[in-house]
Amino acid sequence: MKIVKTVNEVREQVKQWKKQGYTIGFVPTMGYLHEGHQSLMEAARKENDKVVVSIFVNPMQFGPTEDLAQYPRDLERDSALCESIGVDLIFHPEPEEMYAPDFCSFVDMTGLTEGLCGKTRPIHFRGVCTVVSKLFHIVTPDRAYFGQKDGQQLAVIRRMVRDLNMDITIVGCPIIREADGLAKSSRNTYLSQEERTAALILSKTIALGKEMAKTQKDAATVIAAMKANIETEPLAKIDYVEAVDAFSMQPIDTFDRPAMIAMAVYIGKTRLIDNTLIED
Repeated sequence: MKIVKTVNEVREQVKQWKKQGYTIGFVPTMGYLHEGHQSLMEAARKENDKVVVSIFVNPMQFGPTEDLAQYPRDLERDSALCESIGVDLIFHPEPEEMYAPDFCSFVDMTGLTEGLCGKTRPIHFRGVCTVVSKLFHIVTPDRAYFGQKDGQQLAVIRRMVRDLNMDITIVGCPIIREADGLAKSSRNTYLSQEERTAALILSKTIALGKEMAKTQKDAATVIAAMKANIETEPLAKIDYVEAVDAFSMQPIDTFDRPAMIAMAVYIGKTRLIDNTLIED
């Protein structure tokens, strides 16, 4: 397994692989890898000849009051996990390699990015779309793998690829959870022991919503019950709980089409997200 830090090194290696007829699977990450990332890498390993993982904490998707400086980083640990799965190449650039000092070109989107996480993180998805677009141009993969835990992000990436005619297949992979139900996240490391227990209210509430939606088609009734359930946890503060169309990310009134119930909840100072898909 190689670890490279420059765009040219990635391009050179991928060109060599493509000359040999190899297919390329790509997993973009911000590092501090966990079992959720592992599931993406394993899927990529199974479906492609070569696997590239990027480890880059993208400053463009963090707001001025967000946790860029505190975001956990451990390249040695990440590299060991990647190697154990059979990753062929890690791309680990510095911010200066990805963004020139006078960088001024962005990939942006309307509609899908305005609700849910986009309400309280207004620059987030412009940063995501820009960096993922750049990584796609650098790595030129056949397939790229994203987790359903970031459900809005997955929908946004799929729409960007469609709208901009990118020749890449986007593969969505299921949410990976702890044994007690909490969705795997690098931000779980911020939680104290008491907060970690309190955070279970997210997955319990998601399960409640999914069960209710089997028989209750009125979205507002389901969302109201979910909010009431979260409010039973003193350490939890709701950012949003919403039901949206699974493709457009627009709010829905009735579960009469493929939908997603999504939430963001603060446990103490840590903002956690979770979601579930509701099939019509």
